Amino acid sequence: MHQKFILPNNIRLIVNELPHTRSVTTTIYVSTGARYEAERVSGISHFIEHMLFKGTSKRPTAQEVAVAIEGIGGFFNASTGHEITNYWVKVPYQHFDIGLDVLSDMLAAPLFDPLEIEKERRVIIQELRETFDTPDDLVFFDLDALMWLPHPLGRDVAGSEETVSAISREDMLSYLAQHYHAENIVVSVAGFVQANEIVPQIAEKFSPLRLAPRETYAPFVSAQADARWNVRYKKTEQAHVAVSTWAYDRNHPDRYAVGLLNTILGDGMSSRLFQEIREKRGLAYAVSAFGSSLDDCGYFGSYAAVDPKTAPATLEAILHEWARLASEPIPEDELTKAKELVKGGILLSMEDTHSIAAWYGRQEAARLEILTVDDVTAQIDRVTTDDITRVARDIFRNEWLNLAVVGPFKSEGKFVQRLRL
Repeated sequence: MHQKFILPNNIRLIVNELPHTRSVTTTIYVSTGARYEAERVSGISHFIEHMLFKGTSKRPTAQEVAVAIEGIGGFFNASTGHEITNYWVKVPYQHFDIGLDVLSDMLAAPLFDPLEIEKERRVIIQELRETFDTPDDLVFFDLDALMWLPHPLGRDVAGSEETVSAISREDMLSYLAQHYHAENIVVSVAGFVQANEIVPQIAEKFSPLRLAPRETYAPFVSAQADARWNVRYKKTEQAHVAVSTWAYDRNHPDRYAVGLLNTILGDGMSSRLFQEIREKRGLAYAVSAFGSSLDDCGYFGSYAAVDPKTAPATLEAILHEWARLASEPIPEDELTKAKELVKGGILLSMEDTHSIAAWYGRQEAARLEILTVDDVTAQIDRVTTDDITRVARDIFRNEWLNLAVVGPFKSEGKFVQRLRL
């Protein structure tokens, strides 16, 4: 069972004692990301995430930071999303104190050396350019822009070449002060530890972080009334097709049904899209479903990488499978299989201290009621075949369709003709 503590400066701490393990993962969640950014500094959350690895007051160089963890057999990394930025370290249990010291030092005392900023700026710009050379990334870049812009959710989390080129050290320090404070931070620890020993250590290490008010972001309300599309010409051997619709926020009671729809359609070799599009028709090598739930909105979609000649037919086949789920009741045994696949994925992931720390930390950072694995699997089991049909009818709407295609197409007509359920 997890234990929750509130540290003196109001940082929230979650601890999972796992005496059967021999590792410990410490994760830090900062409740900020791309949707909190002003357009002028788009990408600053991601830029800061990179810079926290480039030197601290105690370890002035990136190499010293890396050696501190890798020299004890540990791993660490970070990620930036639209609403949350995450830093984590996984180490052998006897080195917990070193992992904690490195992570806390990164957050509380980063250097932001001007020379390192300029080097990392060039690295991030290359990262951004890589997207435009990678069609299976580019199609989702286009889909996000199509769905969300001009809202911040439509921007690349890493920003643009123009904004990254203009972000200054002063911008970063200002953003850090505004968002990296105690009220916005959750620490989650899982592994071979005892809470009564580590809570005082964590409180001391993070004591320099001050308390400040939470920030707000621009809410999103979809007003889409007609299907939208973007077919980008690019000379490629494969075409990349991604189609999406709106779904539910992370607190919505039907979020479990949407998760099962995702599994039924595109998770695994027995899914409907894999069987219909790859196995029966031979239209695509890669086909899948995807989706996400944010604080106030969500989306659902399907993706395929195909021979350009079969791309329009593949889109038609995907939407046919969507429409079938909205018009024909799903067989009970198919729903049972999907439930077992989802639950199995959750249960198997819980064998790792990193996954356990993330499970609890991410829920707390999103200010959700913390649900255990048993809580979630029980909610999954409650979903009925009628729920699946009802939710499919609700989210699979012609006027909500968004289509992005990347491939050697000089005309969009064949796709537009098929963009309907």
